[in-house]
Amino acid sequence: MMEYKNIIFDKKEGVATIILNRPEQRNALDEILMKELIEVIDEIAVDKETKVVILTGGKEFFCAGADIKMFDKLSTPMEVYDFYKIKNPAHEMEKLDKPVIAAISGLALGGGCELALACDLRIASDTAIFGQPEINLGLIPGSGGTQRLPRIVGETKAKEMLFTGDIINAEEAYRIGLVNKVVPVESLMDEARKMATKLAKKPPLALRVTKAVINEGRNVDLGSALKYEAQCFCLLFSTEDRKEGLEAFLKKRAPKFIGK
Repeated sequence: MMEYKNIIFDKKEGVATIILNRPEQRNALDEILMKELIEVIDEIAVDKETKVVILTGGKEFFCAGADIKMFDKLSTPMEVYDFYKIKNPAHEMEKLDKPVIAAISGLALGGGCELALACDLRIASDTAIFGQPEINLGLIPGSGGTQRLPRIVGETKAKEMLFTGDIINAEEAYRIGLVNKVVPVESLMDEARKMATKLAKKPPLALRVTKAVINEGRNVDLGSALKYEAQCFCLLFSTEDRKEGLEAFLKKRAPKFIGK
């Protein structure tokens, strides 16, 4: 397992936990943190023991967004374009073929909100705050905010958040479907681990395929998406996990999935 400067990384019982660790900068994303996020995602992608991922920033803040100092080095549109051509942590997180749970407490703004949007499930503490304030800097989100937010909360509410740059609290985030649940800050990681443990017991192949079908299906027309779903269903039907699941159901015992 690699060593990281701005990330705390832990693996236990099929669950990998990534903790953003730049507390003095409220976990703001700079070049080093972005690079390390991509590296840890690449590490997880080839790790057969990891079934589920938790991404968090700790109790005080999830991620305050991009480190403004980083943009001081980018003076022209071409320099910005070249910078954003590199792998983007949010995009890589979404492409990871394992479920990712964001455990969000405190600030999740700008790039931090976009990082959360790229995760599959989002559990928020009652202190969580969300927003895409880029409009107030004369910018737009650059890591998927204009695309993922409407898909998650609907176009009308997304436009309101993106046009105004207003922030919302955890309860409002839950009301509009941005997060799956809201829990006391003291219970945040327990709830995230509970969900991760539950998912880690599911058949890994079926989890991987489910994520892929959902993500790919939204990029094509309904007919093509249904065809892709049917193809994946047929592929899973021949797996050992499918046979184990059926046998366990008929014998009324807990299944033991092996990912084959």
